[in-house]
Amino acid sequence: MDIKEYKRIYKKTGNKYNARSTQYNGRNYHSKMEASYAMELDFMKVGGIIKEWIPQYKLSLDINEHHIANYFVDFKVIYPDDRIEYHEVKGMETDVWRIKWRLSLAIFGKENFVLIK
Repeated sequence: MDIKEYKRIYKKTGNKYNARSTQYNGRNYHSKMEASYAMELDFMKVGGIIKEWIPQYKLSLDINEHHIANYFVDFKVIYPDDRIEYHEVKGMETDVWRIKWRLSLAIFGKENFVLIK
């Protein structure tokens, strides 16, 4: 197989939801909207509104000591009073995302989650 044939067969198609991977502050984000929100969180940190934020934070979804799945929430946000919120920036909602989102709300509590659309 020559290089032209390889490129024809393995042509990169991009994201099926038209999200564009975007870099901000040396980190790649899944979409422009997510990178823009990371910038907003940086401004909130400088302004003292939040203490810290962590991108792509892993939540283990366990029920009755059985591991169901992992869910990587877009941002874990820590406030000055040490209150924690999980922020999800969402464009296109998939069925798998909806299930993991609902499980997260049930396990960790609705008051700890923020959905940004």
